[in-house]
This record gives sequence, C-alpha cells and structure tokens, in this order.
Amino acid sequence: MIELLAPAGDLEKLKFALLYGADAVYVGGQNFSLRANAKNFSLSDLKEATSFAHKYQKKVYVTVNIIFHEEDTAGLEEYLWSLSEIGVDAVIVSDVYVIELIRDKKIPLEVHLSTQASVLNSWAAMFYKSLGVTRIVLAREASKEDILAIKEATGLELECFVHGAMCTSFSGRCVLSNVVTNRDANRGGCAQICRWTFKTDEEPIFSMTSKDLNMVSHIEEMIQLGVNSFKVEGRMRGIYYIATIMKTYRELLDKIKSHTLEAGDVGYALAILNRCANRESSPQFFEKLPSESEQYFLGRQEVSNQDFLGLVLDYQDGYVLLEERNLFKVGDVVEFFGPNIETFTYTIHTIENENHEKIEVANHPNMIVKLPVERPLQKYDMMRIKVFDKEDYL
Repeated sequence: MIELLAPAGDLEKLKFALLYGADAVYVGGQNFSLRANAKNFSLSDLKEATSFAHKYQKKVYVTVNIIFHEEDTAGLEEYLWSLSEIGVDAVIVSDVYVIELIRDKKIPLEVHLSTQASVLNSWAAMFYKSLGVTRIVLAREASKEDILAIKEATGLELECFVHGAMCTSFSGRCVLSNVVTNRDANRGGCAQICRWTFKTDEEPIFSMTSKDLNMVSHIEEMIQLGVNSFKVEGRMRGIYYIATIMKTYRELLDKIKSHTLEAGDVGYALAILNRCANRESSPQFFEKLPSESEQYFLGRQEVSNQDFLGLVLDYQDGYVLLEERNLFKVGDVVEFFGPNIETFTYTIHTIENENHEKIEVANHPNMIVKLPVERPLQKYDMMRIKVFDKEDYL
C-alpha cells in the first residue's frame, strides 16, 4: 500500500487536498490536537469531512496527539466514541494512556502512533505494536537505516514526513514556546519560537530554525525501504500550497508505480515545489545528520509567494469565471492547472469584470473576472504565474 497523506486545517482545505490527489487527510478536532491555531474541525465538520472523503474512497485520520496533563483527559473517552461513530479511519495518538483507553474500552478505532512519540528504533516500534498500534508515524529525524530496520523488525505500516516544516527540537518535543510565551507547544499552542530572530550583543541578529523538508529526490528509495504513507506537513497552509504539493507528489508517485518516470520529472517537481514554498528545503536526516547548510542562522528571508493568481469558479461558453487572488493584467503569461487537467500555458489577452466591462488589470482581492479560454476548465482548477517549462528539465 502506497498512500499520499495531506494536511487539512479546515473543510475547504480538506476538499482541495483530496481532489488534488491525496489518498487520505489528517485533521485536528477542536480538542486534543497539536494545531490549536488552525481552524480545526467540530464533530459535525468531521462527519461532513468523513462523508466527503469516503465518497471518493479516501480516508480521514484525526489527531488526538497532545501530551496529556491530568486535566486534559476530561471528555476524552466520549470524544473517542464520537469519532468511532462518525466513522473516521484512524486516530493519530502519542500518549500511551490514549492507546490503552481505546484498547480497554474496546473503542473500534484504528490507532496510528504520532511522530510526537519520536520512534527511531525497532524496539520502541515493537512496544507500540504490542499495544495494538497498526502504523508508526516515524520521527522526522529517522534516517534511511532507521526506516529499514524498523520495517524489517516489525512489519508495521510506516508513515514518513516527506515535505514541509521541520522542528528545531526532536519532532515537537520543545518547551521554548512554554518558556517565552506561556503557550504549551505539546498541548497545541506552539508559538514557533525557533522561527523568531534574536538580538545579540553584536550584529547581525541570530536565528536557529531548520530549513524545510523536501524528499522528492528520494521517493523511489523510500518506497523500496517499505514506507507506506508519504506525509506532507502544513495544516496551517493555504489551498494553493496544498493543491500544488498534492498534485506534484501525486504525479511523481503515479509515475514511479507505473514505471513511467522520465528524466527531468524530479527536477521539474523540485522547481515547482521550491517556488511554492517561501523557505529553502533539503532531505534533512534521511542520508546524514544535518549540518549548518540545512539550518538558518543569519540573513534568513521568507518572501510571501504571489504566484497564485486565481481560483476557477465556473466555465461556460468558452469563458472561465475566476476569483482573483493576486494581481494579474493583460499581457501576462500564466498557466492553468487542476486535478483533472493537464497543466497548460495561457496568455491573457482580455479581462472582463462582473459588469462585462473590459479592464486591463485585476487588482482587487477576490474580485470576480472572466477570461476567454479555449480549453475547458473545472471548478477548483487554479491559475498561477508561468515560470517553468517542463521541457527545460527533460
């Protein structure tokens, strides 16, 4: 089983993730989840999300992965029963108490072990297997030797992060946020202190954050090692990021599985992914211990991405109805991409506003415009700046 697993901070993001190629999504409820600053899902949201996913034969995993203090346990059993009744496909947990509660109360939920448990060896994996865990989400710090050893010793499903933010500490076991802001990182309140910049006695200022993770160049090798689920970080990310990442990894995985991967496919994917994010990336721990080149210390810049130009709302009679997200104008060379279309280039010759008036520039966020486009488009397709030609990587 090979699975592409996407983050989803709300229902809209969940739908985009699944439509753009994810086999499953992981989401947080409004309690017991480590992304308290995401919108997250009420029980009614989770019911709708699960129904939507199952309609497409896809899965929903719910995080219940905080480190529980005594007072945090109130209402947990009732919540787990509710998740079971909704029909979610698994819960992602880190605390042994939660695993034993599910087992002892015979709550019919599949249990995946969170990366918060920092599993990096086969003995720890075997311990959790003995408790009934069916999948291990390995620590981000796992090397390829670790992955192989754990797979061979346990036979468990293994889930590995392949893209997104890293943690300066061991997979989230950090107390900087607690100390500096009184927000508990291990109970959903991380303030990401590692991304702050600090003054020193001498200029320049100091930072200590990790570069992002990007495993595009190692996907084939990870499959050979026995990795089952390829996980993308980012429940706080927007729909353009999620759509771009999912479409890129989906195409790579499909080509690898069908033995149709061509020279240049990986290079093109890297170009798209690096353009989509606003931080540099690397494979981090997979091949070796990270060095200073995998970290940011001085002079870090994170430029907001403006490539996402518009979201397709409808297509009729040769015109696409588009919701503008970033400025574009007549004469711009752009491209359309989506879940069910081949990405294609388009030069903007005409823009009409909602009053059917021709305009030169679309420059108001969320304004609705029409463009004449010969190729059919569908709702949820997107328009972005044209930057790369795939032919350049072949």
